[in-house]
Amino acid sequence: MKHTPFYNIHCSLGAKMISFAGYEMPLQYRGIIEEHNAVRTTAGIFDTSHMGEIVVSGKDAQSFLQEVTVNDVSKLSIGKVQYTVMCNDHGGIVDDLLIYRLDECEYLLVVNAINRDKDYKWLLEHRRGVVTISDRSDEFAMIAVQGPQSLAIVQKLTNIDIMNLYNYHCTYGEVAGESMIISRTGYTGEIGVELYFQADETLCAKVWKALVDAGREFGIVPAGLGARDTLRLEMGYRLYGQDIDETTSPLEAGLDWITKLAKPMMFIGKNELLRKQQQGIKRRLIGFVVSDSKRIARHGYSITDGVSFVGVVTSGGYSPSLQKSIGLGYVTVDVLQRDLPLAIDIRGTHVPMSLTNIPFYKK
Repeated sequence: MKHTPFYNIHCSLGAKMISFAGYEMPLQYRGIIEEHNAVRTTAGIFDTSHMGEIVVSGKDAQSFLQEVTVNDVSKLSIGKVQYTVMCNDHGGIVDDLLIYRLDECEYLLVVNAINRDKDYKWLLEHRRGVVTISDRSDEFAMIAVQGPQSLAIVQKLTNIDIMNLYNYHCTYGEVAGESMIISRTGYTGEIGVELYFQADETLCAKVWKALVDAGREFGIVPAGLGARDTLRLEMGYRLYGQDIDETTSPLEAGLDWITKLAKPMMFIGKNELLRKQQQGIKRRLIGFVVSDSKRIARHGYSITDGVSFVGVVTSGGYSPSLQKSIGLGYVTVDVLQRDLPLAIDIRGTHVPMSLTNIPFYKK
């Protein structure tokens, strides 16, 4: 089991630790709901060092990334960040990721921890032209400061004008006297900052302490994977391995907006996605609210129209912000078109659900 450079900090704070993507990570510190609410109202600090970082560089880096991702990498100027996915030949999602354009011919790919090795191998297998691909994951520590007060907290520790750093943009700078990549990104639906820097335990302890001290006046709290999951679910953000995987296409998953089928460059899976689009998608990812807020729709539970099973739950949980039981799942398009009443099969009991727009939570 791997440890991030913040492991001793988590232990000193009494975090409840769990195994996640090969790492021992904090599930919670004070409690999931308290941590969730702090991020929604003030700020939370997350250890996200388990994420994978792969650097792609070289004069053909852009054209290579155009071939292996569905979004339009040519739209990335230096300092911009893009959400995208990599597809296989069948249009299934190999992974969803962020691409940072750090320089003219240098890109940083931030991938899901569970897919780090798979993604690195996939990129190497499909490499074209003058391109260097380096797995730098073990060199990076990563902290996410998320919440309405996150920018004010980080601003106290840097001379970079964080307040005017646009969303989905990044820059090089110093925080707490240490060099790092500063990024206006996150996985919570709140404004926030993600910081990438050297994975040295002493340095990490210094940066963590500085952020906590700077955020004390705002009520910053350490937050774990539990709050990270409830926060992302309220926003309808997809979780790889549950809501998306190699059997789901970005079109089914509601990621049409990042799938640039019109870009001139051919990319892996494009022909199959065009075929699916022309024939019509058979199922779609939907958001739902369970009628009984005390009943939780878990991953793998069946969705029924009262006669037959018509879909499956991919993510579900209690929403602290809405105080409702919510979830994501795939349902056949013909059932959606017929507007039939649906229910979740929860341990043999059909609990009514209602469809709702994603995101569930709005400011």
